[in-house]
Amino acid sequence: MRLIFILFLLFTFIYAEDADTPQVIKDMSGLTPDEVRNKAKIADNKKVTKTTIEEITKVVDEKGHIDISKIQDRWEELSPTPLKSDWIKTKSGEWFKGEIKALYDGNLEFDSDEVGLYTFDFDDVVSIKSHNIISVNIENLATFPGILRLDRDKLTVIQGDNKYEFQRKDIISFAPDEKYEKNFWSGKITASLDLRKGNTNQLDYSAKVALQRRTSISRLTFDYLGRVTKKENDETANDHRLNQKYDRYITRNFFWTPVFSEFYSDPYKNINKQLTLGLGLGYTIKDTKKITWNISGGPAFLYTRYETVVATNEQSIFSPALECSTKYKHKLNKIIDLTFSSKFSLTDKKSGTYKHHMLLSFENSLTSWLDMDISGIWDYIYHPEETSSHSIPLSNDFQILVGLGVEF
Repeated sequence: MRLIFILFLLFTFIYAEDADTPQVIKDMSGLTPDEVRNKAKIADNKKVTKTTIEEITKVVDEKGHIDISKIQDRWEELSPTPLKSDWIKTKSGEWFKGEIKALYDGNLEFDSDEVGLYTFDFDDVVSIKSHNIISVNIENLATFPGILRLDRDKLTVIQGDNKYEFQRKDIISFAPDEKYEKNFWSGKITASLDLRKGNTNQLDYSAKVALQRRTSISRLTFDYLGRVTKKENDETANDHRLNQKYDRYITRNFFWTPVFSEFYSDPYKNINKQLTLGLGLGYTIKDTKKITWNISGGPAFLYTRYETVVATNEQSIFSPALECSTKYKHKLNKIIDLTFSSKFSLTDKKSGTYKHHMLLSFENSLTSWLDMDISGIWDYIYHPEETSSHSIPLSNDFQILVGLGVEF
């Protein structure tokens, strides 16, 4: 039965990779990226209109002053030329120069020398002029790599002599179509350290790492959370949790997870190691300017090896499981984001029956790349495994972490 379950997971993963790969409409013109950019530049220049001397004289009053408001719209049509960088324009009329990282869940990540790595609400972006080749995933159609132009609700993808036009509402996601692997990655590292010397010698160390690799059709994430505590040279805590999740976009709201996994270790809860492997579906419940809320879940396979057990129990356990997770993010104001994530699993009694991992974080922006994070963590297991000394670990574990986070 266990072998059948493992084969089912592997078969579904392989099938999902082939079935859910959208068609890619490649540029078959044979032009180089620079030649395609020149085509886009020519198209941009056709839209630029000049204000003549005659038009200026018509807005000069009796005192010789120019009423600039009467020709303001003409001036606002002018925009930067994307020579070496991508450009985006917000509703406020400001242009930002930098590099497009990715659009997903209505959030546009943009890396600028001036503001650093910054996330814009896509609804606040009215214009885009890309220098880099961007791969755009269009809902229920295909993926189109090319030079990107966005003007309000009109999207144009330029490939050689071909132009493809879509509506903003048709965009699922987009990301650079680059040959350099590093351009697909972004992340954040948060660390905290508490060192005490004197009457009490104690060291508390914790770290959170979040890595993402995003393309126009997929998202791969790695999340690590670990803690080590020593008091008077005696270790009192040593737990580590590593999660992996691979999502593929189906529509604007639905995504498919061919594989998710977790490694967890906490000897002080009698868990030597615990491995989870599963697959599932996800849905975006809400995606607004301030709130993003996703849920996902599916069947999984769970392996647990305990540190010690009583003589009548097995030390290693294989179990089927049902896992569900949710992530909620709320932009409280310009500098504070609230993030809540929760994951719970249902399995048999030998593996704990029910367990969950919940994390609530307040991310406070200090600079464009540095945050101060305050996080609360609640881990729970309904049936902890009894040790060989007949002690039973507590079901609940709580942590409060305060640390500095660096985004990249």
